[in-house]
Amino acid sequence: MWYSELSSTNDLAAAYAERGAREGCVIIADTQTAGRGRHGRSWCSPPGAGLYVSIVMRPVPRVVPLLTVAAGVALAEGIRAATGLTPVLKWPNDVYVGSRKLAGILAEAGSTPGGAQHVVLGFGINVLPAAYPREIGERATSIEGELGRSVDRGTVLAECLAALAARYDDLQRGGPAIVLDAWRTFARPMLGRPVEWDGRGGIERGIADDIDGSGALVVRTAAGRERIISGELRWI
Repeated sequence: MWYSELSSTNDLAAAYAERGAREGCVIIADTQTAGRGRHGRSWCSPPGAGLYVSIVMRPVPRVVPLLTVAAGVALAEGIRAATGLTPVLKWPNDVYVGSRKLAGILAEAGSTPGGAQHVVLGFGINVLPAAYPREIGERATSIEGELGRSVDRGTVLAECLAALAARYDDLQRGGPAIVLDAWRTFARPMLGRPVEWDGRGGIERGIADDIDGSGALVVRTAAGRERIISGELRWI
């Protein structure tokens, strides 16, 4: 379903999911007035400048931790197929070209009053250059800005949805190994870089090394290997 304007595609998709919408229900908006990313951050959604999409999913429980990983792979593959760009994946949920962010992913779990579980998988892709707030504009890029030519948003959307369907099927049917290997390929430029995060004793630092079978980031530290499951991670 396409809307010219929504407060948040994830919020509407969640409302549909709670009312029993079937898996695969897709909500798309031309602009969002209250789009959001991880940790409640706002997601700038200028009219006509991007793709703002949310999908109702009803995965088996064992694959839920890897949905964001699979979605990152799918967006990278879809963007590459539609445009020729080769994005880089940055754990846990960002898609980059060079040093600038091109797309982001937000997965939110929920349930219906009857107890059926669902996940709303949302993503935003910057397609056209836009007038972003300064703090965002310094970090963001767009497909057309990178290519120097126009692209068809419908083609980008179709390729990303097709790739997402394929990677979701990999998770549901074949296990995570093929998805994890694909993630490592797109994330290779980021692995080996220093990171920091807020640990129990203050700021901790290490070198991003890999992801494990559950999608956690594995970091090498002076004390050994550490698994980062969630929270705020900063790439140095």
